[in-house]
Amino acid sequence: MKALIIDDDEGIRWILDRVLREAGVDVLQAGAISEAEQTLAEHEVDLIFLDVYLPDGNGMDFLASGKLSAPVVMLTAETTFGHAAEAYRIGAMEYLPKPFDLDEVRQLVQRVQPQPAAQAESRSSPDPHTDEADTTSEALIIGRSPAMQQMFRTLGRVASSDLTVLITGESGTGKEMVAKTLHERSQRAGKPFIAINTAAIPADLLESELFGHEKGAFTGADKRRAGRFEQADGGTLFLDEIGDMPAPLQAKLLRVLEEGRVQRVGGSESKIVNVRLLAATHQHLPEKIARGEFREDLYYRLNVIPVEIPPLRDRRDDIPALAAHLLDQAVTELGMDAPILLDEAVSLLCRHDWPGNVRELKNVMRRLAVLTPGASITLSDVALALGNVGNASMEEETLAQSVTRCTRQYLHQLGYAKATNLHQYLLEQMEPALLEIALEQCRGNQIKVAEMLGLNRNTVRKLLRKYSIDPADFR
Repeated sequence: MKALIIDDDEGIRWILDRVLREAGVDVLQAGAISEAEQTLAEHEVDLIFLDVYLPDGNGMDFLASGKLSAPVVMLTAETTFGHAAEAYRIGAMEYLPKPFDLDEVRQLVQRVQPQPAAQAESRSSPDPHTDEADTTSEALIIGRSPAMQQMFRTLGRVASSDLTVLITGESGTGKEMVAKTLHERSQRAGKPFIAINTAAIPADLLESELFGHEKGAFTGADKRRAGRFEQADGGTLFLDEIGDMPAPLQAKLLRVLEEGRVQRVGGSESKIVNVRLLAATHQHLPEKIARGEFREDLYYRLNVIPVEIPPLRDRRDDIPALAAHLLDQAVTELGMDAPILLDEAVSLLCRHDWPGNVRELKNVMRRLAVLTPGASITLSDVALALGNVGNASMEEETLAQSVTRCTRQYLHQLGYAKATNLHQYLLEQMEPALLEIALEQCRGNQIKVAEMLGLNRNTVRKLLRKYSIDPADFR
């Protein structure tokens, strides 16, 4: 077996070369597309590792050109779902984020099979929605964590299909966003995307909402109305909080999914609908099945492709990039200048548990965009936005961090207005406070104060006179 590594990073090429050779693979290397084309003209290869950003072009474009006949593994440092989805769409066998797991590379070698002609043809087929998708829902599906990268791979593989997907995750993790992204990356992208929260509609109205009704079907039905299934015909229907659907409606939904037909409330005829169904819930459906609250047959009908979105607290490494993106989005929407998100502020964001997940983070970043008084977002600003000033997160600060934070906050208030003699000014702010603390601890005894501060007694006396501090007040 022979593999070609196309990457301008010598370090990446070296580690891949080593792992592949250990697996018994002959390895060729190229640092640019032109070099790769020459190599492929002289050698037949069974597997290609292809970087996205190369000195003389884009690896995605090279893959889409149809010039590569061997299975391709895309290598990328990108952390958004859009890259994964596009890689799979144009024919990549696998999408491997940097830094990659070496065991994954070994498994890829085991999986290599000759590429079907149909897959190679799909590379050159245009997708009119590819460029648009980067500015839509998927822009917020960001993550370098293993759990998110695994989710990207699943979404990338199923996005262009009509398979039913069951999205699970806590409230605020972005289940509807994932559903919209699947729609935007599918062949149905130009058709309707209809979303309905089944838990937000009273049970006696939900059937009509889903399937529609005929005129006179019930009190208040003064005209015929198409339901959500009919409205989504040709497109995608997203049923959020499916776990809260009443049992009688679960049976009717199952029948619609099996037959592809809907019958309006009060009607006698059924209508064929062509709908891709996506569903979501924050509940654990197997437990509801065990309690007799959810139909097992419906669960299996919905759970064709399971996608679980991890809570934000389980992927803290993704918080800095996500927070920065949400801040940029907020200031753009509000027409404001973007404040700088300081490292100390990011650190506190990463320590917060985010019970409201991405939705909570989005709201906090909007709050910070509007309420931050200075040019930078500090730890204090974040603590205030989170409503947890003085909590354990703040107490984790070292003395140096506290001094830095307070000094920076003061300078923000000052507006950095050509401050002069700043060193002496800050000393004069710190020295009297330190003297008073020492006097409190030593009960006004100047000899002990001098020992505590590491100063001689005469220096202590001079400082006390300078700042008009009377030791007798502390005895």
